[in-house]
Amino acid sequence: MTVTRRNRGKLSPARLGPRDVLHVGAAGLRSRPVRVVLSSLGIAIGIATMIAVVGISASSQAQLLRKLDALGTNMLVVTPGEEMFSGQDTKLPETAPGMVGQIKGVEQVGATGDVDHSARRSEKIDEDETNGITVKAAQGKLLETLRGTMRSGSWLNEATGRYPSVVLGHVTARRLGVTEPGQQVFIGGRYFTVTGILDPLPLAPEIERSALVGWDAAEQYLGFDGHPTSVYERSADGTVDAVRELLAPTVNPENPQAVAVTDPSAALQAKAATEGAFSTLLLGLGGIALLVGGVGVANTMIISVLERRHEIGLRRSLGATKGQIRVQFVAESLLLSGLGGLAGVALGAAATAVYASSGGMPWVVPPWAVGGGFGATLVIGTIAGLYPAVRAAHLSPTLALQTA
Repeated sequence: MTVTRRNRGKLSPARLGPRDVLHVGAAGLRSRPVRVVLSSLGIAIGIATMIAVVGISASSQAQLLRKLDALGTNMLVVTPGEEMFSGQDTKLPETAPGMVGQIKGVEQVGATGDVDHSARRSEKIDEDETNGITVKAAQGKLLETLRGTMRSGSWLNEATGRYPSVVLGHVTARRLGVTEPGQQVFIGGRYFTVTGILDPLPLAPEIERSALVGWDAAEQYLGFDGHPTSVYERSADGTVDAVRELLAPTVNPENPQAVAVTDPSAALQAKAATEGAFSTLLLGLGGIALLVGGVGVANTMIISVLERRHEIGLRRSLGATKGQIRVQFVAESLLLSGLGGLAGVALGAAATAVYASSGGMPWVVPPWAVGGGFGATLVIGTIAGLYPAVRAAHLSPTLALQTA
């Protein structure tokens, strides 16, 4: 008698490909759309907050850097310093603007000098009510050096600079109620005709609050002594440091310590560098919202496991392994978090766009913020889905079918 031996192959469960995992993971989401929307809402809010905070900060910084590019960082201002022992302010020599213009690398020079008078709308207003407005004499290519523009009217020239005419900073014009050239303001016992109104000057806010008259007119009509109080210069970008070293000894060779040299663009550069420093708190709040959203996803997945015990038991009875059950529910959690992440990125980008357009800023959303925010949702989704997935995988098929 011949005994036939048959080699029985060991049975192995079918493997789930990426498409299969996506299909089984999405099945639970399609059957409960309302719950999916509510669960992903927490994730969306957290990511939207984080994207919006980073995007708004980046847009503001880009606006400042754009402004710096337009204004330039190659302007320096020379002003009187203090005497070392007396502590009193000194005066710059009358020839200071001309001497600064002789320094190698200096391209443009303009100067202003303080005049001891107030600018008023009429002589009926008390002279002590200055309204924060100063009167300054203007010399040289001040407007070109500051890279300023006229809102209306024209800048002082050789003709108007000799007569009672004045150019107003935009803040001065607003405070005096002057809206157009041709109107008059009262300075030093006589009326001066407004020839122009300036646009804002971020690098020279003191000019915005000034009434500027010609150098010759200030000496003739207002008793100006001819000593400049601020000398503005523009130099080539590559010579800024060298010019800075030469300014003080050139203006006052005998006492260079009595001359102060400042960089008005430093404040804008510092502001651009620190932009977003106060957004840390808001980022923290966005992170908390993201964690709360992750807890909501975990809760949804746990409830889903309890409600779908019959499905889990049936799949286990048909040969699905514990690993496949775990993959199914982790995939479902990832999809749920991913949908919330995509919605959050879109909402955050839209909020940044609205803020940027309302403020005339460039719309900037850093790619690292989008990638990092969406990556965080996937991490949250994985963590949130692990416990429910393990719990589903350890359900006994028989018990799951009996209690369904």
